[in-house]
Amino acid sequence: MDKYNTEGYKDLTAYKALRNIEKEEENFNRLKLIYVCSPFAGDVEYNISRARGYSRFVMSKGFIPLAPHLLFPQFLDDEDKEEREIGITYGLYLLKKCNAIWVFGGKLSEGMLREIKWAKRYGIPLRYFNDRCEEVFKG
Repeated sequence: MDKYNTEGYKDLTAYKALRNIEKEEENFNRLKLIYVCSPFAGDVEYNISRARGYSRFVMSKGFIPLAPHLLFPQFLDDEDKEEREIGITYGLYLLKKCNAIWVFGGKLSEGMLREIKWAKRYGIPLRYFNDRCEEVFKG
């Protein structure tokens, strides 16, 4: 990046502005998107609360959490088989965009198993955590 404009004059304002944009892009490139995999069905209120906590944990580690099971039930009915399948399909699409999947909790639901299988299929790194966000396995 040059401190001089096309006419050869020093232009520090433009230089600083372009440098700030460059730094911002560098910061964005360092961010990683982490897919939060945890139960939803069953005790929905409790599971939502846990997923929020897991998302906060991911954020506290410097990453961007993505928890589709907190988003899609806002407008899709998880009790409706077709809409549940739409939500899972959307989640799997988003999973392919993530840098890793972090699996939380002691029990794996049917939906979680699908997400894990999908991650393995596409070579997405997996990390496993217990309910207290303590890592138990990297796979």
